[in-house]
Amino acid sequence: MTLVRERRHQQALRLSLPPPLPAANFRHRAHPPAAAASLPVSPDSPGIDHLSDLEKLAVLGHGNGGTVYKVRHKRTASIFALKVLRFDQNATGIRQQAVREAEILKLVDSPYIVRCHAVFNSEDDLCFAMEHMERGSLHDVLLVGKVLNEDIISRVALRVLKGLHYLHGMQIVHGDIKPSNLLINANGDVKIADFGVSRVVVGERDAYEAYMGTCAYMSPERFDPEGWGGDNPDGFAGDVWSLGVVVLECLVGHYPLIRYGEKPDWAALVCAICFGERLEMPENASPEFRNFVRRCLEKDWRKRGTVEELLVHPFVNKSCCGSTAQGMVDFCFQ
Repeated sequence: MTLVRERRHQQALRLSLPPPLPAANFRHRAHPPAAAASLPVSPDSPGIDHLSDLEKLAVLGHGNGGTVYKVRHKRTASIFALKVLRFDQNATGIRQQAVREAEILKLVDSPYIVRCHAVFNSEDDLCFAMEHMERGSLHDVLLVGKVLNEDIISRVALRVLKGLHYLHGMQIVHGDIKPSNLLINANGDVKIADFGVSRVVVGERDAYEAYMGTCAYMSPERFDPEGWGGDNPDGFAGDVWSLGVVVLECLVGHYPLIRYGEKPDWAALVCAICFGERLEMPENASPEFRNFVRRCLEKDWRKRGTVEELLVHPFVNKSCCGSTAQGMVDFCFQ
């Protein structure tokens, strides 16, 4: 806190709350949930026409106002993840966020993005029939004390970069890249998930709107738009910053921008993200790893590495002839 006070004397810091979400054109469908009409998304969707086609097997997780279930398609026995977002009369913001996510999911089709097979819309909830990622998330791997080696991390980084390249090419900012939103399937493939705070950029230099995402992975221009957000950052560089934090976290085994064991409260994160002057690197980090992370974690978004630049970086290109997807499964889940 002392450092926060000292910094505030040196430079004005204005932290704004996220703006209200834009109004969404949401039309209720007059069907009960079990018969809600499906909006097919993927061209190879396996005929999921009604929620009643799916049988719940287990709860996979909770969060962001909803529940994710492991479900089985009754006719084909295929396994999916069903994300259910429930609403009440006071949940206007959550509903708008969910509508935005549904619209984005209808647009994307990439091997680096968790696939959505159908969206079910009823008056009380919004349901997404998603590709089932059997191995859970990167967060699950780190939670059990795994520290990944550089070969594995380079593969993770390469797949996330390819996913971001696809999204950014469609003018979509993900806005919440973090370990829990990077899911792993049985083959060891890492894919980007959860578009709850994503947005479509209108124009090449749309004024950046500070959707919150997860504070610990937010870039300086999102924390302090007036101090770091000159020239209207469009948000693409913010996804690169978040990837840099994830990559460093994979090597050190804990959130890397504050001291191990320190509570990641708002003040600590402000100091670390906006004002931290020295980036701590593990002694065993290779020169390629160090350079890659520094290119991602450049505080000035105008000088930060771009997705295109990082896709040809030596650190991620060693994954092409190094670790395999099966190697990741063997290493992370043995």
